Amino acid sequence: MSTAVVVGSGPNGLAGAVRLAQAGLDVTVLEAAGTVGGGTRTTERILPGLLHDDCSAFHPTGVTSPFFRTLDLERFGLTWAWPEIDFAHPLDDGRAGIVTRRMADTDATIGADARAWRRVFEPLVRTYDKIAADAMGPAVHLPKHPVAFGRFGPQALLPATWTVRHWKDDPARGLYTGVAAHAFGRLDRPLSGSVGLLLTAAGHHAGWPVAVGGSQAIADALVGLLTSMGGTVRTGVRVTSRAQLRDEAGHDPDVVLLDLAPAGVLDLLGDDLPGYVRRAFTRWRYGSAAHKVDYAIEGDVPWVNEHCRRAGTLHLGGTAEEIVATEETTVRGALPERPFALVGQQYLADPSRSAGSVNPLWAYAHVPAGYDGPPEVATEALTAQIERFAPGFRDRIVGIFVRPAAAMAAYNANYVGGDIGSGANTARQIVFRPRPAMNPYTLGVPGVYLCSSAAAPGGGVHGMCGFNAAEAALKRL
Repeated sequence: MSTAVVVGSGPNGLAGAVRLAQAGLDVTVLEAAGTVGGGTRTTERILPGLLHDDCSAFHPTGVTSPFFRTLDLERFGLTWAWPEIDFAHPLDDGRAGIVTRRMADTDATIGADARAWRRVFEPLVRTYDKIAADAMGPAVHLPKHPVAFGRFGPQALLPATWTVRHWKDDPARGLYTGVAAHAFGRLDRPLSGSVGLLLTAAGHHAGWPVAVGGSQAIADALVGLLTSMGGTVRTGVRVTSRAQLRDEAGHDPDVVLLDLAPAGVLDLLGDDLPGYVRRAFTRWRYGSAAHKVDYAIEGDVPWVNEHCRRAGTLHLGGTAEEIVATEETTVRGALPERPFALVGQQYLADPSRSAGSVNPLWAYAHVPAGYDGPPEVATEALTAQIERFAPGFRDRIVGIFVRPAAAMAAYNANYVGGDIGSGANTARQIVFRPRPAMNPYTLGVPGVYLCSSAAAPGGGVHGMCGFNAAEAALKRL
């Protein structure tokens, strides 16, 4: 029987392990932390029974993942739950644009821009599964659905600042630009609009659900499936050399998948990498960072806009123009006075996360890459951004846990400098992720493949980087 070792138990590592096990390989997953999951871990941080997602929180790409949808993960305990409103974008004047699986709900909040919104998103929603099948594959490939992907491609190439011109009023403009800001980068560059298009279409198509019990349930379900097929997962094992991957007889595994950032690959493989791969990984750029804050709040957030009180996810950044300027400032290395912020109210869809009347509020602010300023400064900026749209929020806070950007890499070594996507979403690094190659998952070392979110298709809890890497390995095995 062929053997495989997967280093790292994030959703990509586990997805790759499952795919290899499906093909009949004897698979072992090695995880440095004491708990599996990588960016999908969930912990009690402030009060007993109060569950906080450590990183990923809502899962439009998880529920629509071409691979996850084939796995029947519900059989292993994964249950999706949807908030009444998938996401909202409040403005200073009290208005807010929203997205649900009913586009009519969005129409009612963006007024005169409703027809233009539908012109952009209705075709993407109708063909979303076909677009996702190609968008989540290797960057260089023959499209499986050339017509649908051919219509999406030209739109995806545009900067977000061009796409937003479809709409005239702030609710629609802010709503789209807030989603586009998930790219953690400048929004006036080519391809920066692609994230906003795909994630917004995903919201209308399948929603932005959460995993009941926390994002940890996704990793636990993948582990359950893997072990049911004979796979093994070992935690507390930090791999620092290839020698650790050999069996007791000293034999190398037939396949190795590395759920590591390029920096981790360089540390592990070093001079074993061919020069061209080593140079590419040395030049790899990391993006803006996340300053993560978990709040314990008494009751609910007192949002001014009533739609926000029912939204699972909120994008806080004001108008489209403000978000564009804020993201540019962050990329240039300065902390904005009002950083773009993401807020999660997962407990609205999943009350099991709360402890009595105390609810967990998940939030992070975009801060410069490697930001090492005083954590309390970024925390105050994030809290003030929430207070901006929910006066009285501070009075609801009963506890707080802060993980600044500088501590992100200690939590997960793939988050270099606090970059939770393992690589800046520049146009070059979106197309050539992680390097220009017909098969970007290969590393030039026989049998060893990259399966982290530094590989195509990039960040998100969808497992497709792992699945694609496993497919590349199986073709060569």
